[in-house]
Amino acid sequence: MQVTSDMLAELIKAASDTMAEHDAEVTELDKTLGDGDHVINIRRGLGFLVEQSEEISQLDWADAWKKMGMTCMSKIGGASGSLIGTFFVAMGKDAAGKTVDPVVFAQAFNAAVEAMKARGKSDAGEKTMLDTLIPVANYLTENCGKTELPALLAGLKETAIKGMESTKVMHATRGRSSFLGERSVGHIDAGARSTQLMICAIAETIEAKL
Repeated sequence: MQVTSDMLAELIKAASDTMAEHDAEVTELDKTLGDGDHVINIRRGLGFLVEQSEEISQLDWADAWKKMGMTCMSKIGGASGSLIGTFFVAMGKDAAGKTVDPVVFAQAFNAAVEAMKARGKSDAGEKTMLDTLIPVANYLTENCGKTELPALLAGLKETAIKGMESTKVMHATRGRSSFLGERSVGHIDAGARSTQLMICAIAETIEAKL
């Protein structure tokens, strides 16, 4: 099976649905460490992407990611909008003019993570969504083009979950949660959890088609 951009409408809906399902849980995480508006902002952005999803799915991968990024930048509030928008725009720029196969996808994903790191001046180990995204980027680099899709998706989900869970023992050094000091230890980061949920929902949607 080949994953093509015309599946984007279904993949966006899967991400939106999982955030709706886990709204209360992730909001509670964000209230513990942040200001509680993370899920509201993410769901607002996803709502606009759902509205545009049929149009987006008619584009090639690079243009679709760019459009998604610009929508996130303009429609998602707070730092999340800038970071997620940067992620998708960078994916689109890296993939522009290329035929998107698994290896090119992994390269674009890595470029997007690097762009997000630069925009947020953050890295792994600081209790953010990057603690989910960086292990996933490394996993894709190591396995895309080498691992069959069913095994690749299973490993992707496992990697995202481990990355998210790693934030529980971290001391937050970025964002509002950094003001909590040692009190931030013992709690999962809301951004890491929401990122993991969306990655897993997308993987499961693709799995269902295998």
